Amino acid sequence: MNSPQSHSDTDLTSDAMQTLRSVFGYDGYRSGQQEVIEHVLAGGSGLVVMPTGAGKSMCYQLPALVRTGTTIVVSPLIALMQDQVASLVANGVSAAFLNSTLTLSEARDIEQQYVRGELDLLYLAPERLMTPFTQDLLRQGTVGLIAIDEAHCVSQWGHDFRPEYLRLSELVHTFPDVPRLALTATADPRTQRDILERLSLEGDTGKLFVSGFDRPNLTYRITERKGLKQQLLGFVRRHNGQSGIVYAATRKRVEETAAMLAGVGVRALPYHAGLKDTVRQDHQRRFQSEEGVVIVATIAFGMGVDKPDVRFVAHINLPKSIEAYYQETGRAGRDGDPAEVWMAYGTQDIVLQRAWIEDSEAPPEQKRIERERLNALVGFCESAHCRRISLLRYFGDLHEGECGNCDNCLSPPETYDATTAAQKALSCVFRCDQRFGIAHLIDVLRGKMTEKVQRFNHDQVSTFGIGKDDTAEQWKQLFRQLIAAGYCDVDPERYGALVLQPRSRELLTGGKSFLARKLRKTQAAVNASRSGKKAGASEAELDTEGEALYEELRRWRGVEAARQGVPPYVVFGNRTLRAIAADRPMNEMDLLEVSGVGDAKLKRYGRSILELVSQE
Repeated sequence: MNSPQSHSDTDLTSDAMQTLRSVFGYDGYRSGQQEVIEHVLAGGSGLVVMPTGAGKSMCYQLPALVRTGTTIVVSPLIALMQDQVASLVANGVSAAFLNSTLTLSEARDIEQQYVRGELDLLYLAPERLMTPFTQDLLRQGTVGLIAIDEAHCVSQWGHDFRPEYLRLSELVHTFPDVPRLALTATADPRTQRDILERLSLEGDTGKLFVSGFDRPNLTYRITERKGLKQQLLGFVRRHNGQSGIVYAATRKRVEETAAMLAGVGVRALPYHAGLKDTVRQDHQRRFQSEEGVVIVATIAFGMGVDKPDVRFVAHINLPKSIEAYYQETGRAGRDGDPAEVWMAYGTQDIVLQRAWIEDSEAPPEQKRIERERLNALVGFCESAHCRRISLLRYFGDLHEGECGNCDNCLSPPETYDATTAAQKALSCVFRCDQRFGIAHLIDVLRGKMTEKVQRFNHDQVSTFGIGKDDTAEQWKQLFRQLIAAGYCDVDPERYGALVLQPRSRELLTGGKSFLARKLRKTQAAVNASRSGKKAGASEAELDTEGEALYEELRRWRGVEAARQGVPPYVVFGNRTLRAIAADRPMNEMDLLEVSGVGDAKLKRYGRSILELVSQE
């Protein structure tokens, strides 16, 4: 246990260096750590934004061993607490956690250790920390520092907002003389400001530390989904015998993907919240302790994982946001060695994500935030430019020149000269006073006389109707790519209005050209030009992917028919299933175009069918 704090700041800094060597075995700090640690040793509070694997934990673990008292660590996950405590104990540090995995006797013993001043670090979940019992317990001992891990959870602008984190703002009143350090790997400038405000970290001793977001050892690759099984197998086989994580959107897809990989000899294990606790714990233990295990998981897996040698992370569905993508891919290559992150996405992912947002019980403002995040992520995926530049720009970080270590740098995608269209789009943003979102701007460009267009007299601006020859979806894709490339941005203070960025001037004045990614023409785009119900589907020519989808639809129909106790044709006939497999509808409107799909069946089966289509 550390000794009473009677040293000067210089002495504490010296003690910290000695402890860094003797306890953790390091001869020096990693980039960004020293400034934070010295600030905390001097009694300062603040927010630390540091990439995954860059050593955030050391920013509070080292001061915990030097400052007087026990450092209280607020941690959202049991697995995260357990891993960090195990690592600390292995280094000879007196650390413990209080959570639901302990027996009453074990918990009482740890509580007494704290009161007696025998613990350097005590890990607690926010719910437990804010209970009257725990507050009384902490007052019986000495709290030297409060560290709030995964601090993005406190912000409604962040990607993983958790209401229980909001009460942590009370700590400034409960322990007014105790420094507080919030830490996260994923917070854009807007989220950073929100965290500082919500946790009252903006006082005289509060400080923001941003160490940059670049993970130069990661190779970023993103592809449109076309034959997912073979795409995923090809990627995983490139990393044969190495540990990796595959993220999927649903529990069902996790199970199916893990079984598929296991069936071809990959040591793949599923992980999601629907599995029994003992199964999840066993699968996580095997992933942590064995070589070459691949976990197929929902986002329930990862935040508590501290495995340094994960060599790849794959996403077979779009995550919720760029923040989520950054955090999940950040679990690869934490040891600093090369690692690869890969994502296959489809238009159906976008449709389903939007549906989940609209169907949620979140308030309108939160739904708007989620839509903005999704659009930013889609723009990142569709961008033809360096992935690393786009990713870092989102977090307010700059990267000089192209990285040479992403798919767009290594194998430039097929592009087309979209300069004229981009100028029209940006000019429309300007002509509409930078006060409106994408949907309204597209209405102006396409010359749609909506009530809103008339109310603001936007039918009188020079850009009204100049983009009528392109579809709304084409304009959406272009706007997303312009945002990802940094020519315009979404203003959260003005309800998602697009605002021009300084670099847009060159493009608008003709001093710079804009190359846009040529996206694969979706079947839905082909469908849009047709009218009436699709006919003759029983004779439709199906490619390999279509045949595979047709068989998946037939299997689904069999399960559904058995559940209802009706013949399969009552659910859908073969002709309808083949039409779905041929057309691959993106949304409910497309699905309703298929012969044999009416309003009742759309309502009953639409979501299930669209999920199946999105998996191919």
